Amino acid sequence: MKNFLKFLKRGSSGLFILAILTVAGAEIFQGQSTDWRFNYDESDPLIDRPTREALSHVVQSDNLDIITDAEGFDNFEIGTDFAEQMVVSNPRNPLNMQFGVNSSSGQNAYYTLDGHNWTSSNPAYHSSTCCDPWSAFDSLGILHYGSGVSGQYIYNSTNGGQTYTAPILSVTGNDRNTVAADQTNGPYSNYLYAAITPGNFARSTDLGNTWTQTYSVSNTIPGVMIAVGPNGAVQGGCVMYVSNTGTSSNVTYTFNRSTDGGQTFSVRSSLTVAGYVGTLNSAGRLVINNGRTRPYPMIAMDNSYGPKRGRLYLVYASNEPVGNGNKPDIILQYSDDQAATWSSRIRVNDNVNPELSDQWFPAIWCEKETGRLFIKWYDTRENPATYAVNVYATYTDDGGQTFAPNQKLTTQSWTYPTPACAANTNCYRGDYDGMTANPVTGFAVWYDGRSGSYKNLAAYFPDFAMRLSQNIVNVGGNNDSGTVFVSVPAVKLYSNKAKFSATISPAPSQGSVIFRFKNKTSNNSQDSLTAYPDSLRLTIRTSGGVTQGVYTVTVQGNGPNGTPVHRRTITLNVGPTGIVSTGSEIPSDYMLSQNFPNPFNPTTSIKFAVPKSGLVKLKIYDMSGKMVQELVNQQLNAGSYSILVNAANLSSGTYFYKIEAYGFTDTKKLMLVK
Repeated sequence: MKNFLKFLKRGSSGLFILAILTVAGAEIFQGQSTDWRFNYDESDPLIDRPTREALSHVVQSDNLDIITDAEGFDNFEIGTDFAEQMVVSNPRNPLNMQFGVNSSSGQNAYYTLDGHNWTSSNPAYHSSTCCDPWSAFDSLGILHYGSGVSGQYIYNSTNGGQTYTAPILSVTGNDRNTVAADQTNGPYSNYLYAAITPGNFARSTDLGNTWTQTYSVSNTIPGVMIAVGPNGAVQGGCVMYVSNTGTSSNVTYTFNRSTDGGQTFSVRSSLTVAGYVGTLNSAGRLVINNGRTRPYPMIAMDNSYGPKRGRLYLVYASNEPVGNGNKPDIILQYSDDQAATWSSRIRVNDNVNPELSDQWFPAIWCEKETGRLFIKWYDTRENPATYAVNVYATYTDDGGQTFAPNQKLTTQSWTYPTPACAANTNCYRGDYDGMTANPVTGFAVWYDGRSGSYKNLAAYFPDFAMRLSQNIVNVGGNNDSGTVFVSVPAVKLYSNKAKFSATISPAPSQGSVIFRFKNKTSNNSQDSLTAYPDSLRLTIRTSGGVTQGVYTVTVQGNGPNGTPVHRRTITLNVGPTGIVSTGSEIPSDYMLSQNFPNPFNPTTSIKFAVPKSGLVKLKIYDMSGKMVQELVNQQLNAGSYSILVNAANLSSGTYFYKIEAYGFTDTKKLMLVK
């Protein structure tokens, strides 16, 4: 039993599998364990925590991958943990982001310094803390990472989430904690604010090193949230604090305001607007297809100097039409007088028949430079009958008057909830997730069940797709070249520049590989695209007798501030010959010979002849017609040639190779046997 418990509490590194608890594990429930996972009343509908049932499905892994759809859009798979991601971006470096997520051991944190590769790195968590991670960057670029359902503890990081300080108790309480930072240059610059159910509020005036509780308000339902905005001309002069009361199906949001840096508050208004989100089951939980949901009051303020400066946004999910068992929409309301009065309800999702599908779990971010409000959510419009869920997103640049056309961020739908939930239970699959943004683009993170586990999936929005015409290039070691087309075939509301670069790994021990991006139709140098769809030509040229071998070329596309960022790889085979002229006589006709040897493994030679100078293309295709190698795509003089094919990176099978030259085409079959 001791060894079982040691296994059960294993940390987040490596693979962790928490199986459905058997007889040995059942002893935990009967004893007086202090483990957070087994020490609270799961039947209480006013507590929002992971359940034993949900934990029984956890498969934890730090596996990182890019899942690209047929168009070329990416989803970033950032490990497999649990649910409830909250993501933030560094205002001093848009490539630096961090998010925390619930995990089998409590919580797990990830960071990126390049906007593409993510690393798991955790502080030394306090022994009593668990769950509900929430983070904030201040204007200095210091990260403040909080978590806890037995008091919130803050872990500060000065290097973007790579390492953290020891835990610092910020505020006492027992559920759904939050933290916010004043990122302005006002009188309360870099003040930090924290809150937790049952409604306690605290602030730090020294970068999170010490905290003082300054306010408490009734909050019977989890869901306290904080937003910082201007108070007229005073940057950061308004702190809004919203709490939850009422019942699960009739929530009241109470808005509290401070104009002295969180020292004192006054109540501004109360809204009873959320109502039902899906169906109220017999366990007292709001559910969608038996998976629980909660209408948290997501709030944000416009800190920009645009026309909506100071506007307070409230976003939540609520059934439309109102009533138990109907379908929820994403609703926006706003206030221009710091929550004294509110606009009418505005539906965010733009599907034609919203009453037929479910929309819930919104996450929001108001970008402080532009004032653009980003909103993302779960959405079953693709197939409501089967609860096929995708993540959708939009934004508004005019304060909620109009919204950009809703965009699907997921590269694959999945049935919500996965794993499936039993009816009339407190079935947890998360209660929220995250959205952040910078002046160019946003970044969303969510729990994704497409593989039957709790993957952390993420995507940029707005975004551009990226594709390569081929991912294998064969060249000789000296003054030989290959061409790859780099394209942006589609965008999701992306209109900024996309700039491309290329690197090689490992660096050749001899000679060099030169990359040059060119206009797709001319020979002019061009490394950026500004209108879409469009493409560039990438020429890969060897010089100085490059050492023979297999190299990886990474092609990267970036937005103007580094984000979005996408990468594709090319296998570069540097062989002994490349394209070799085999005679001085000009042939009388076009010719494509049978490769030799055939079958082959992994190299073979192909000979061809062209009687006229011009563009010659020679490509290899698989049985489905997909191009797998581009051997030649360049201007050649009239003559006879031979090229060595290296198929080390192809699987065994039958392929076709095709020549195109000045109207002449011919196709032959080759067979790779490994």
